[in-house]
Amino acid sequence: MRKLVLALTLLGSPALASGIEIEVAGEAKGVIKIDLLEDIAPNHVAQITALASEGKYDGVVFHRVIEGFMAQTGDVQFGNSTADKFDMRMAGMGGSDLSDLDAEFSDVSFERGIVGMARSQNPNSANSQFFIMFAPGTFLDGQYTVVGKVTEGLDVLDMIKRGEGRNGSVLGEPDRMVKVTVTD
Repeated sequence: MRKLVLALTLLGSPALASGIEIEVAGEAKGVIKIDLLEDIAPNHVAQITALASEGKYDGVVFHRVIEGFMAQTGDVQFGNSTADKFDMRMAGMGGSDLSDLDAEFSDVSFERGIVGMARSQNPNSANSQFFIMFAPGTFLDGQYTVVGKVTEGLDVLDMIKRGEGRNGSVLGEPDRMVKVTVTD
């Protein structure tokens, strides 16, 4: 009975309001604020906030940026531009030391400003990488986990250096997340 009361209480409670602020440097300069959607992707949001709280995203580059589609970042293993052995050719190939996550698909559509989790061909392989939509991409609906929505800083997003390499890889000096902060 207590479990039923607890479950009903949690269902009736509003989701915790948390987000992240991303300080961007490079061709783009400024802050992107994102509301995280714990109610639809609680495990993914928990992983992102844990990594951000530990400073793992600080210095990580936007390694894949496709005009009219999205900007991808979050490779905390190989994408940290402040690491001694940083190699831009490896950025996008890694994740974190945390476990991969099972997909948490929702009815939220991939519109401009939506944040989704990157993954391999396996839908249950998201880890630390995420992408922010420049434009609608409804073909991703139900295929990738939505974790948030940009509330401020779309102008900063629009200035992020575009990739000119294969599959949108950024050549030369990429833009980066200088600091990622968890907000209430």
